[in-house]
Amino acid sequence: MKSWDAGVSNRATPALPWKAIHNILPHFLCFFRLNLEGHRPWMRRYAHSLKKLIRIGKGPEMLLRQSSRLGNFLSDGFFEGNVGDAIEAHEWKCVRTVNGIRIFEDVDSFKSEKGVLLKSVGVVDANLDTVFDVVLSLDRHKRYEWDMLTGDLELVDSVNGHYDVVYATYDPKHLTRWQSKRDFVFSRQWFRGQDGSYTILQSPAIHNKRPPRPGYRRVRINPSTWEIRGLNEPLDSNAARCLVTLILEIDPHGWGKWKKNDHSKFEYTIPNALLCQVAALKEYFGANPALTCDFSTNILHSKSSNSSGINNEFEDGKVNEEFYDATAADSLCKDEDSDDGLELTKMDGKVNLKNVSWAVEDLALKHNSVSVESNELDDKFSPISIDASQFHGSMCQGKDETDVNCWASPGGQGFMIRGKTYLHDNSKVMGGDPLLKLLAVDWFKSDHNMDKVALSSKCLVQSEAGKKLPFILVINLQVPAKPNYSMVLYYGANRPIKKQSLLDRFIDGSDMFRNARFKLIPSIIEGYWMVKRAVGTKACLLGKAVTCRYLRKDNFLEIDVDIGSSSVARSVIGLVLGYVTSIVVDLAILVEAKEEPELPEYILGTVRLNRVRPDSAVPFEV
Repeated sequence: MKSWDAGVSNRATPALPWKAIHNILPHFLCFFRLNLEGHRPWMRRYAHSLKKLIRIGKGPEMLLRQSSRLGNFLSDGFFEGNVGDAIEAHEWKCVRTVNGIRIFEDVDSFKSEKGVLLKSVGVVDANLDTVFDVVLSLDRHKRYEWDMLTGDLELVDSVNGHYDVVYATYDPKHLTRWQSKRDFVFSRQWFRGQDGSYTILQSPAIHNKRPPRPGYRRVRINPSTWEIRGLNEPLDSNAARCLVTLILEIDPHGWGKWKKNDHSKFEYTIPNALLCQVAALKEYFGANPALTCDFSTNILHSKSSNSSGINNEFEDGKVNEEFYDATAADSLCKDEDSDDGLELTKMDGKVNLKNVSWAVEDLALKHNSVSVESNELDDKFSPISIDASQFHGSMCQGKDETDVNCWASPGGQGFMIRGKTYLHDNSKVMGGDPLLKLLAVDWFKSDHNMDKVALSSKCLVQSEAGKKLPFILVINLQVPAKPNYSMVLYYGANRPIKKQSLLDRFIDGSDMFRNARFKLIPSIIEGYWMVKRAVGTKACLLGKAVTCRYLRKDNFLEIDVDIGSSSVARSVIGLVLGYVTSIVVDLAILVEAKEEPELPEYILGTVRLNRVRPDSAVPFEV
């Protein structure tokens, strides 16, 4: 499994003045000494890498590149490979290997004692569309060849071609000595990302069409997700391969006993049967080379039933365990998230050196921010001072992490964006500070879609303070529900937009150009793990995924994002709304760079929404 630093170590970085580097490191070398006594092993490795780095002496650019490799102490599993565009913290540990398939445990979730996440990962020699179809297929004869648990599947109901409920029976004599037959009902919800990858969510369910059956014991299948992602192959290779990951949640008490006892009966449990499905898939495709990538994806277009009907008959299965943050960042990562990027702690006359690599990275980000401002904002004008106290929205700004139902403006360091050499090597770099300042957030509700919010006389844009700003970007995220909601974000610029810059061409360009460039990166910081997997961390071109309407007038541009215009987006947001009061989500807004002069990318604006309460939304007045 690739570490996070491996995904960014070769990225291009902006050149820095040699004096900036020269003035930092020699002072540490000459006047301070490392105190490594009693520290954790990662600090020792960190210091060893730092000393080795300093001996290189190849100038500031080489130092900056090597500094990203100082994160090798993070490669023990804190970060996954940069599959997404937001940095996700994990501590996956390989605990078993079954038929060439690695099975991992999320150490953080085990420590939480609220539930344990396990995942099995394997490479399947088949096209990802084919694998997706096989996983969702209801064909009993095909499932018998690889699925020992859910081979007998029967469709109970289907909604919009992206959501269904299935009923399954199985004979437990293959798993345990008990002879009584079992059955279960579970829902399946699937999405296809803009990069072609698939995500399938499986949750226990209750459906009126399938009440408890005489002679069968109704059991609860573990919540799980399938993630199917294509692998890049050499141009001269005709073979297709994909990475298949199955993640599931199990009870922590049983898992603790199974881990400690080498002679445990974990092999005879339902979770083990689910995890082994990845190995079974791999063998199934290996034994059936006739399966081609032309396998039709009929499941995506399955016949949809009336959604109101399923709402009356179907409800999610009750989950006894509390929901928890399965991928919370390690305390190490939190401690190192400082504004200065450099921290000295004096103890007994000795000084601990910490975060030198992050200090160098911070210099690069600040240098890049200055470059972005000069490219996108007109430097002929002096920047104005934006007084945040003059701008108010219906949602309050949070004062600290304990506040709920509030917003904050995080930095862009948690997002990966296209670097200067992206067109040549696909390298991505850590985001810097947002170009625009988040002024306020409105949380509205109405029986109808709320368009052209900026034209309302009570809107921030129409206030005296708003009219004095050079430019305001209004993002109106329209959430389909009963009633409908709108999360309205207001971003302000402290200088006019530079003519013919990328941002200027986006603001005054055609809707076609805007749809092709308007990009959003989501990242759920805290929340139920299955919601995290559903939302993901991949960048999304909103103009191509959902309907976006643009209003350009005076000193503002409003973008109305109609999430309900897409059945997939509507189902995802419906899942999120079910857990919204326990979710902390970060969003980054960008204008995608597609040409050499437009690189590197920059973050236009960010927002953190902390455990939003739907009942706090205020009525929108036209």
